[in-house]
Amino acid sequence: MTRQRDRWTELTGGQAGEEYARRFARLAESGQDVHGEAAFCGALLKPGARVLDAGCGTGRIAIRLAELGHHCTGVDLDPSMLAVARRQAPGQEWLLGDLARLDALGLEPGFDLALAAGNVIPLLAPGTESAVIRQLADRLRPGGLLVTGMGLDAAHLPLPEPPVTLEEVDAWCTQAGLTLRGRYGTWSGDAYDPGCGYAVSVHARPPA
Repeated sequence: MTRQRDRWTELTGGQAGEEYARRFARLAESGQDVHGEAAFCGALLKPGARVLDAGCGTGRIAIRLAELGHHCTGVDLDPSMLAVARRQAPGQEWLLGDLARLDALGLEPGFDLALAAGNVIPLLAPGTESAVIRQLADRLRPGGLLVTGMGLDAAHLPLPEPPVTLEEVDAWCTQAGLTLRGRYGTWSGDAYDPGCGYAVSVHARPPA
């Protein structure tokens, strides 16, 4: 049976890497801060932390976190995105793989933080969302954090309507043994409002 394609591949055909990189390069050149996610995560981490960037894309966040002194592993299913990441930071670890099958990649568990930014959760293959969250939770050390960012309406998604709700994500996290630690409306840490259309959530694995 053929595996159902993720929503990102349906949208892009798996060929968006170069254009995605150019888009953020233009934003940076215009003076916009393109490191909000890395700054947000960095504030949660101790020096030299291990970070798993799930759905890392072109590596923008993982590369910045590595510049801040953290040890980052990026995983993505889109070879065109990983090609950019490997070109920009050949010394970092970039893995081609399905987030629903992270256990097949042989990753050493014990990450301090797993990140799923850039609408990774809404763009997964339908029906795999809970499995992905469980796989990410299983890679965390006791007390480790799962940080997710996702649009909640069409204005914050490359889709006509949101395929998953925040309540569903919270339920999947609970099933994976994670507890909500904080929720924000932006990567700058602004307060979350149900009508803001975007949510940055921090869930934690219980300490040992």
